[in-house]
This record gives sequence, C-alpha cells and structure tokens, in this order.
Amino acid sequence: MQKQVIILFGAPGAGKGTQATLLSEKLDFFYFETSGIIERIIKDAKEEFIEEDGEKFYFAEQKRLWENGKLWDPPFVVHFAKEKIKELANEGKSILFAGSPRTIYEAQKELPLLKELYGAENIKVFLIEISPQETLHRNSNRKICELMRHPIIFNDETKNLTLCPLDGSKLEKREGLDNPETIKVRLEEYKNRTVPIFDIIEKEGIQIKKINGEQSVAGVYNDILSKISDKD
Repeated sequence: MQKQVIILFGAPGAGKGTQATLLSEKLDFFYFETSGIIERIIKDAKEEFIEEDGEKFYFAEQKRLWENGKLWDPPFVVHFAKEKIKELANEGKSILFAGSPRTIYEAQKELPLLKELYGAENIKVFLIEISPQETLHRNSNRKICELMRHPIIFNDETKNLTLCPLDGSKLEKREGLDNPETIKVRLEEYKNRTVPIFDIIEKEGIQIKKINGEQSVAGVYNDILSKISDKD
C-alpha cells in the first residue's frame, strides 16, 4: 500500500485531535501530534537549548510561550518535526498530522520534505470549520485524558463523560491553556499565523477539502473518511 500523509486543520476546538485519533487507528497511520511530541521533548529535555538556523532556542522560553497560549518559535518546532518525519518515512509509515504545520515558516520547511518523501498526490489536507463562538465554547469546556492525553471534544455526546472512551483513564481540564482569555489568544494566533498557510499548500498543488466541524464527531469522521480517496 502506498504511504500517505493526512493533514487536519481547524481552529482550536475544531476536533482535530479527536478525529486524528479515530482516523489513525482506523487507517493505521502514525498520529503525528506535534504539540504532544514537543511537550514531551520540553519536559524531558536534558540540555538547556537547541540550535536551528544558527540561533539558540531555550526550552524554558518555549515552555513559557506555550503556557501563555502562544505558538512555539517555528525553527524550534521544525528542528524536531523534520527529524521525526524522516524517521517515519524511513520506517515506511503513513502519517496523520493534526493542526501542523502551524506557521508559514513550518509549512515552507516541512511541505517540500513531505512531498519529496511521500509525493504530492499522496498528501490529503482537510479543514474542519467551526465558528469563533464554537471555539470558545468547546475549549472552555473540553477535557483531555490523564493517561494518553487524548483530547475529548465537548458536545452533547461527550459532556457527561468522566473517563476517556479510548483508554479508560480520568478526564481532566488543561489548566491555563483552556481558559477563555488564553483561548482568545490561541484563536488570534491561528488566524494570523496558521490560516495564511492555506495559500502555500494550494500553491504546492495540494487541494484543501473543507469539512463541517459543527456536526457530530461521527459525522465529521465519516465526511473525512469518504473524501480521503477522492481524486478531485
């Protein structure tokens, strides 16, 4: 089977993580959760900084940015993302990204690498669309699981859950990251730094398929699944 790349975009709370978990398990893709990968790297870092493009990036500063709703410095992200992409490609694995690349710099560095390793025809991009009001509502109420950090989208289907339906661990709120003021910062970051990436993707000859993100989790999942094999 041909290796593929799926990239899911959407504002904070659009359900990218939920869909990525479901789709990666269904299709046997590696779920490339950039935030999770780099959060673990920052947490376990033994060194004080890394160097990328001739500049030093300190782990303590990157941690502070993330805790305040800001994006990590793009070269810091790219340093680790490119290493992991090459490793996965060498292992013959398909990859599923959720919300990454997040900035123009990341897109300019990562997309050519993905095209080289997987081929443009094997890269599928989806934009899960929700309103700013829905973003605020979902993020201020959503939870993640204690064990594997699965994000659980907040809606009528999940609002009464106390345990993760995927691994059974306790659900908890992300303190700080999901308070209303931080969410507003994250939404501005998405508009100003992530949305402009869509032009770059299309210029690379890759189509972005839009998905209604305000339907049920199952509805979003089925829409994406049905469009993965579309040629148009």
